[in-house]
Amino acid sequence: MGSQQPQHAGRLRLVGQRDHSGEPPPPAPPTAPAPAAAPAPQPSRAPQAAPVPPTAPAATTAPVPPGGFAEVLNAAVENSGLSLDRIRAALAKQGVRVSVTTLSYWRRGRSQPERATSLRAVHLLEELLGLRHTALTALLGPPRPRGRWVTQGPAPDGLRLEQVWPGQAELVEVFAELDAPPAGQLERQSIHDAYYVDASRRGHLLRMRQVVRATVDGVTRHVVVHKADEGVQSCPEITSVRHARLGRVRRRPLSGLLVAELLLDRPLALGDSTVLEYEVQIPDSGPTTDYGRFFPAPVREYVLQVHFDPAAVPVQCERFDRAPGTEVDRHREPLWIGASASAHVLTADQQPGQIGIRWQWE
Repeated sequence: MGSQQPQHAGRLRLVGQRDHSGEPPPPAPPTAPAPAAAPAPQPSRAPQAAPVPPTAPAATTAPVPPGGFAEVLNAAVENSGLSLDRIRAALAKQGVRVSVTTLSYWRRGRSQPERATSLRAVHLLEELLGLRHTALTALLGPPRPRGRWVTQGPAPDGLRLEQVWPGQAELVEVFAELDAPPAGQLERQSIHDAYYVDASRRGHLLRMRQVVRATVDGVTRHVVVHKADEGVQSCPEITSVRHARLGRVRRRPLSGLLVAELLLDRPLALGDSTVLEYEVQIPDSGPTTDYGRFFPAPVREYVLQVHFDPAAVPVQCERFDRAPGTEVDRHREPLWIGASASAHVLTADQQPGQIGIRWQWE
């Protein structure tokens, strides 16, 4: 207890020095009438008052954590105790639909809101998370220039067209010819590729299923790209389209390039989802040793299955991952070929780049 009393006395003295900063002046009043002394205390008191104003702005900004948009949003979400799914549901009740994936990307700094709908969501987030008005919106930088795939290219959190298909200048031309819709209008929730290899060790069929969600109103089409193996001067062909119909198709046989429109069964409003299914007949290029997919933008879930004919099962199989625009593997992992003569890869929160499966026949 004896040790506590000096501590309290010390605190009181600190307070007393701040509260009774006028006590030193009592001896000063006698000198105050002197004309020469009167101006001297005034300049000396001005610096004493200066430290006080800086504390006022600090009090107004104290509730907002320091940092950029992502850091402030992340701290506010943590302090609120709300899950991203509950936040998404609360925004939806206000007529703004934002996916949990998008909220997660904002929170981690992988992307920032730029569209009008997204900016409205940010204003609602300020209210929902108990932040002052403009606490988040003031941290957003100027919007990035937007345009068509051929002029600007990347989807939000994604890559430019030339990063996904390096050296494919003709692809840019085809996108311009088709007036391809802006990237990011359809958010891919799930992609399932099933690749079939026949008894001659040749990949001949790809069955693809996508679950997509509209990020804007009035989405009516989706453009897809497929390319044959190097050296094959013929194009893949899309068949058996479901939940959409085949629109305009552009082929470049010399490079084995196919670009096609899928016209949706109905226009999608903001937040609407649909399932797209189709098959791709693959031109003969001899024995196949791999299959991979390029990702220009993040995908919540990706499944790749390679089905081998029981009469031709490879001796080894592995998964590979590559960074965008590179030809070097950044990750490899052995895969088991089961009794069904198939191997698969499952990834969650797949980021831009390439992922695939390769195998050895002997």
